[in-house]
Amino acid sequence: MSLTVLSFQFLLKPITPISHLPGIVKSISSSGFCTRFRAPKSPNRISRRNLSSFRPASMLHENPALSDIFATAFSGAIAFSLLRIWEETAKRGLFDQKLNRKLVHISIGLAFMLCWPLFSSGGQAPILAALIPGINIIRILLVGLGMWKDDATVKSMSRFGDYRELLKGPLYYASTITLASIVFWRTSPIAIAAVCNLCAGDGLADIVGRRFGSKKIPYNSNKSLAGSFAMAAAGFLASLGYMYYFSSFGYIQGSWEMVLGFLIVSLSAALVESLPISSELDDNLTVPITSILVGNMVF
Repeated sequence: MSLTVLSFQFLLKPITPISHLPGIVKSISSSGFCTRFRAPKSPNRISRRNLSSFRPASMLHENPALSDIFATAFSGAIAFSLLRIWEETAKRGLFDQKLNRKLVHISIGLAFMLCWPLFSSGGQAPILAALIPGINIIRILLVGLGMWKDDATVKSMSRFGDYRELLKGPLYYASTITLASIVFWRTSPIAIAAVCNLCAGDGLADIVGRRFGSKKIPYNSNKSLAGSFAMAAAGFLASLGYMYYFSSFGYIQGSWEMVLGFLIVSLSAALVESLPISSELDDNLTVPITSILVGNMVF
């Protein structure tokens, strides 16, 4: 994760001088981890309006609209290239189908969120960004309803190879990424919590649970202690990584209070995912809903 973050920081260096950035961004230039995530001086939340004064205007072009069009094209190419790669691995049988599905689950949302700093601070930016997972929603609906035959997509996204499965977990997944983009965007820790616990947390929970999950949770024999622990840890650590990432661009102000908030959200999401109801409703639905509801209380 650190290599990816550093690479994006180098390529997408903010236009605004770092000396103009308050709090967290100034501390990035200094040594020591503790200074990077200090508690904010004011207990009040930082609004999008306050952050917009020091956000970089655009990354790829001096015209924000053109910059966002380029950012949409680049982000879409990254997301759909990854989808194509996992479709090919599923078609060739390089991985177990369930593992292949979870690799899709983990990588797509996290890679897409890495592209968010490419967009400008204009109001059209989150809407254009949301078009990328939005297009995938249409694709999932067409395949899931049987209107478009795509065996590679079905194999890469379904548990048992049934195209109708796409109307549940994969559809909830794409809807969560779309919602995080258009409603919360990169200035909200709720977007980070929802995407990271859905992608990294829920994805690693299944992989670890299948390999090391011999000891089951007493109230749910379908879930393991190892899987739940892996989910909470992966969701939390991924959230911290993206907090650092977006803080370095000045979109949010990292703090120890926010770190605690991410821990609470990840533990809550892992707890709900371990309940029997999560299997019935699909954890791709219960995990992001829990992350958003708890996130609204702690952030």
